[in-house]
Amino acid sequence: MSGMFGIGGGTVRIPLLYLAGLPLLSAFGINFFVIPFASFVGAVSQRKNIAKEIVVYAIAGGVLGEIIGAYFVGFIPTLILTIIYVILCIVVTLGIFSDKIMPSLARKIKLTNKNVFSSSFFVSFITGLRGGSGGQVFPALFKSLGLNTHKAIATSLTVSIFTAFGAVPIYWHRGNIIWLPALCVLSGSMVGARVGSKISLKTKSTWLEIGLAVLVIALAFSVIYKAL
Repeated sequence: MSGMFGIGGGTVRIPLLYLAGLPLLSAFGINFFVIPFASFVGAVSQRKNIAKEIVVYAIAGGVLGEIIGAYFVGFIPTLILTIIYVILCIVVTLGIFSDKIMPSLARKIKLTNKNVFSSSFFVSFITGLRGGSGGQVFPALFKSLGLNTHKAIATSLTVSIFTAFGAVPIYWHRGNIIWLPALCVLSGSMVGARVGSKISLKTKSTWLEIGLAVLVIALAFSVIYKAL
């Protein structure tokens, strides 16, 4: 999923690690440890599609939001975080198809450095509070800001490398990263990211948009389920 759609993969990885018997904070820490390497494989595979003109601003905003979010994990009630996250997922999903369903609004949205920085910060902060990375929402976000689908996916993978690194030292310092399972997850994730990226490059943008929209909405529903 990470390589194909540009997401961080943590929404799937964290519950599986938790079900495997790891403490929840260890699942968070291992997820953040794995994301940069898996995302790097995907980003290298899709390097020609990276939006170089905005990627630095997306990284800066994303890293800052992730660090602050990771630091405050557990401070905000789960229900409030769930509501904010679900609203965020709905908004960015509509943004994927804004040029088709809301063309006049889509023309008003500008791919400026300021918009990229601020939106990346907000997304990373909200997802960081939940123990995840902004990579869960970045592809849909960048698509809604005006990038084409393949550029949105490649740019998301690139940004995810750095946003996850911002949270790793916090979990490392707390002693939450258990290294043997972390290395096992890392090896599987890197292979998966490579295969997913190959498939993504050969898939038409329309199908990627539909798949990405379905995935983001599914993530939102999974968060609702876990909160209830």
